[in-house]
Amino acid sequence: MMKVTIIGGHGKVALLAAAQLAKRGDTVISVIRNPDHAADVSATGATPLVLDVENATTAEMAEAFQGAEAIVWSAGAGGGNPDRTYAVDRDAAIRSMNAAEITGAKRYVMVSFLTADTEHLVALDDPFYPYMAAKIAADEHLRASALDYTILGPGALTLAEPTGLLNPMPDPASDTSTSRANTALAIVAALDEPASIGRTINFSDGDVPVAQVVAAGN
Repeated sequence: MMKVTIIGGHGKVALLAAAQLAKRGDTVISVIRNPDHAADVSATGATPLVLDVENATTAEMAEAFQGAEAIVWSAGAGGGNPDRTYAVDRDAAIRSMNAAEITGAKRYVMVSFLTADTEHLVALDDPFYPYMAAKIAADEHLRASALDYTILGPGALTLAEPTGLLNPMPDPASDTSTSRANTALAIVAALDEPASIGRTINFSDGDVPVAQVVAAGN
């Protein structure tokens, strides 16, 4: 059993991952900003912890992470406001990594996205630029850290039912539909798979078992 802290605990992917982890006996702490969401988190079997990561300091995050063996970042500003996007998706994410190092929570799983790299970075005046730039910066910081990280890069998220099957080499120019449920399965698989450490694993829905994709990487 493992003690896992999930940041962005009320997100659809996070709720699904928390339920899977709790069901198998892991201890799950789900960090949420809005206390009104506590009941939804509790229903998964996780314990809600109210903390506004956008404004929380590294020290406050480190206190929240005490005892955690693994951190899962599944938070996001939700787009629309560039300043808030940078504040959450880049700055808060980086503080969480630093906090994880302070507390000794070596294992860190980042939920990123399929084209989070400079090769696919859109123009500066594109509305999607702040999100892409923020996530790319956070991922780069994680790669440079001392953490045992895995970066998961799902394609376009959907509400489709889980299949447990992924495409480990999706073409970003084609259909990259990826169910949130399959993404949650990838989080759990990554936490279980030492071979995923130090890897960026991109995927969409496909026909290869999740565990196989996570073990092989890209």
